[in-house]
This record gives sequence, structure tokens and C-alpha cells, in this order.
Amino acid sequence: MIHDQTLDQATESSKAKKAVLYRMVMDKHTCPWGLKSKYLLERLGYEVEDHWLTTREQVDAFKARHGVTTTPQTFIGGKRIGGHSDLRAHFGLRLQDPKATSYRPVLAVFATGAGLALAASWAAFGTPFTLRAAEWFVSMTMMLLAMLKLQDVEQFSTMFLGYDLLAKRFVPYAYAYPVLEWTAGALMTAHALPWLSIPIGLAIGGIGGISVFYAVYIQKRELKCACVGGSGAVPLGFVSLTENLFMVAMGLWMLARMI
Repeated sequence: MIHDQTLDQATESSKAKKAVLYRMVMDKHTCPWGLKSKYLLERLGYEVEDHWLTTREQVDAFKARHGVTTTPQTFIGGKRIGGHSDLRAHFGLRLQDPKATSYRPVLAVFATGAGLALAASWAAFGTPFTLRAAEWFVSMTMMLLAMLKLQDVEQFSTMFLGYDLLAKRFVPYAYAYPVLEWTAGALMTAHALPWLSIPIGLAIGGIGGISVFYAVYIQKRELKCACVGGSGAVPLGFVSLTENLFMVAMGLWMLARMI
């Protein structure tokens, strides 16, 4: 469902109008942007004349005839509007910038970690709101963040080397970091081998927190955070600092429980 604020206004202005859409629909490939264009037009109240391009020859002929390099293509009132992004721009709807920074990835991780912790607590203790749920939230979130880093360790390490103080002096640490974070999270979730999980959490969390604070608040650098892996566009700052403080806090909490 589309949630743009201008959608209702665009719907009102497009009543009783028609659009012509050309899109690829082949045996082994249906263009996703064509489906999105059709959905958007119908959502805005357009009657869509839907033309399928079912072979590569038809696609190439269509592109040559209209002087375009991509499909889908939408025509309204005899005028070519363009592809899906052009269609959104035509209606004044928000366009997503793939290079823009966003906190959405890390918020999704935190929300998933919270959901897992509450669900596990509910299953184990009959209520989602327990002290163990709070512990699991931190430890499971650590594992989720480590999982994202492990998807592409090479890209993660490249970003991580840009600001982590220890990794700059000892490059292998950049490759070991996701494994250490995952290991600490798993052991903390199980309350197993605290003699191993606590030092790992305190060490990587402490070094990471100092590194982020120094890069962002002392050097005033604008960097992308490697906390959700190398492909994320989360700005380095409060979120990454929070991740590291979580690990330190969890390590101190488990240490206090042992005393």
C-alpha cells in the first residue's frame, strides 16, 4: 500500500482518466517495475490499457520505435511519461534516493531483536515482560547485527577500517569482529561460558564505543556506519555508539550477576 501524503490529491486529479502501459511479461520474467507502475496507476484511479511485451523481439522493437532504453513505459493523454520513477515524479510522489542515509535498517534489526526476545520470554515464562527478555533483546540484537556483517565480511571490513582504532592498527581484527560479536551474543543468550562472553563483549564494545565517539564527536567526520554490514547507509553516530554501549552494558550486567 502506498503511503505518500500527496497520493489522495493525485487520485482526485486522475479520476476518469486513461493510461497506456507497455511492460515485459514473459514466460520466465515479469518486470517488477511494470507491476508497480500498473498498481500505481490503478491506485490513482486510472483505467490502464495494459500491453504485454512477451518476447525479446517485441521489447527491442518497442524500444527502437519509441527511442527508449528501458521498459516499462507509460503514456497518458498521448504523452510518454516514462518508467516507474518518472511516473511517480509525474504525480508529485516521493522518490527514493538509493544513496541517501537511513536509519531504517538498524531500526528493523532492533525491532526484530525485541520481537524475538519478547516471543522467547512468552514461550519460556508465560509472559513477554521479564528480565530475561531484556537480556535476550540485547544478545539477540548482537547476533542479528553480526549476521548482517557476516553476509559480506570484505565490504564490512573496508568500512570498519575507516574508523575503528584497533582495526587500523591490526587489520585482522576487522575480519574477526563479526565473529566475535556473534559468539558473544550467542553465549550471552544461553548464559553459557560467561568467562568468555563477558570479556569479548566488554572488549569489542569498549573499543568500538571509543572509536565511534572519537571519529564522530572529536574528529567531526561524516561516515557511514558498518553496524548493519557494508551495504547499509546508516550514518555513523548515535546508533553505532548505542550498539557498542549495549555490549558493554550486557557484559557488565552479566559480570555483576556472577559476583
